[in-house]
Amino acid sequence: MDVAHFLFGIFGNASALFLFLAPVYALHSCFLPSLITFKRIIKNRSTEKFSGIPYVMTLLNCLLSAWYGLPFVSPHNILVSTVNGTGSFIEIIYVLIFIVLAPRKEKAKILGLFTFVLSVFSAVVFVSLFALHGNSRKLFCGFAAAIFSIIMYGSPLSIMRLVIKTKSVEFMPFFLSLFVFLCGTSWFIFGLLGRDPFVAVPNGVGSALGTMQLILYFIYRDNKGVPRKQAPTEEESMEMGDAKPQQGKQSNANGIQG
Repeated sequence: MDVAHFLFGIFGNASALFLFLAPVYALHSCFLPSLITFKRIIKNRSTEKFSGIPYVMTLLNCLLSAWYGLPFVSPHNILVSTVNGTGSFIEIIYVLIFIVLAPRKEKAKILGLFTFVLSVFSAVVFVSLFALHGNSRKLFCGFAAAIFSIIMYGSPLSIMRLVIKTKSVEFMPFFLSLFVFLCGTSWFIFGLLGRDPFVAVPNGVGSALGTMQLILYFIYRDNKGVPRKQAPTEEESMEMGDAKPQQGKQSNANGIQG
């Protein structure tokens, strides 16, 4: 049992790391392909119309989950801390890049939200350390981490809606759906083996959503191009990080940044 628990935790770390570095799931009803997105942001010296909110909120989820996995909060969950600690580091880099390159108004909003996230996390840490002990500490931190994990896993619903609307899987790559399924399933089994509902329940939701994505993929796999009459709006495209602003708008944006 202990060996299987450990192996599923290792596999969960690997699959989750893929999601952090490639298409990262985030809040605000979208997922943004992080490495591609931030390469574009750094190259253009502008955040364009991308929203920084998903990255800040994903950071909160990672921080809470990493804290929950520490031995003095919940024993035998150190692998939960390792992957979410890594995720926290990655998300902090994304957020800082966004704060530096965002327009003044957006920068103030993200900086304020970033401060709020750190304050919430600090409050959870303070309460769990000095006001709670034993099982009550685990329950408090577990509920906080599980709620944000479920919200984060639920973010692909807008992408699934787009697939059904356009009858195209152009914006939902197979390997993305596969790794969402593998990540959710591995952590779901990890939680079951460890008899930890705060790990099993949110990742069970993730496994189910990953399964739904794979089903949609196989239904619409022969149509990987968006029909012109059903082409996604600029807002939907920007959610995916694929929208390309008009040259004039881009020039103006760069001019403002400069």
